[in-house]
Amino acid sequence: MTERIWDKFLTDRDKAVFDASGFGATAEWGKRPALLVIDVNYAFCDEKPVPILDSIKTWRTSCGEDAWEAMPVLQRLIHLCRGKGVPVIYTTGTRRADNWDSGSWSWKNSRRSEDASPMTTSHGHDGNDIVDEIAPAPQDIVVLKQKPSGFAGTPLHSYLQLLGCDSVIVTGTTTSGCVRATVLDAFSLNFRVTVVEDGCFDRAQSSHAINLCDMHAKYANVYHSDVVAEHLQGLRAGMFELPSGMGISAKAAE
Repeated sequence: MTERIWDKFLTDRDKAVFDASGFGATAEWGKRPALLVIDVNYAFCDEKPVPILDSIKTWRTSCGEDAWEAMPVLQRLIHLCRGKGVPVIYTTGTRRADNWDSGSWSWKNSRRSEDASPMTTSHGHDGNDIVDEIAPAPQDIVVLKQKPSGFAGTPLHSYLQLLGCDSVIVTGTTTSGCVRATVLDAFSLNFRVTVVEDGCFDRAQSSHAINLCDMHAKYANVYHSDVVAEHLQGLRAGMFELPSGMGISAKAAE
């Protein structure tokens, strides 16, 4: 059996429990997927690959170099989906200028006061801007959110219904936070869920691995991007009526 990224973190007892309990069965793929790209913005990625302990001095939510290791995977899957006409839906955060709507985010981080002066990159990007390397195209959809799940208080569910999607392929960050929250809500709404193992990242490598393990056990199929790419290549092109993108520049799509 192929070793999984989480195996080294599991005890012998854990492995025995999973073997005996029936968790981790492989579910069927959905027939009409959307690719979700969760929060791959400058606040989580920095402007370039930087060791995480250096990056978080500036961007406290950064995942450092692990974000950039996932970037070629995201580029490949986004390119495949656009070629097939499969919906590509991004999420990223949004806040009032005075940060009043931060709400419960204010309770669990000692550096939250830094948000009173929103940061920009050296090229003038806001921290919530999706990184240029995977920038949305005019036909792509961008959902703005304020909580971990891409579904919480957003139109994501209604957009998936409008597109006729029965499944989601989830990528992005953080694996233990916004990715997992989005996966659980998608599962709760009876979408079939796939998580791309090497297309997700987190600031804590153990959290990344264990949350992939837990999602694979109960809520989703966790696959390497090669498996997901093969599935996408086998889909019939032109299944979806996507936004036309007319009058929308790639930058405006953000």
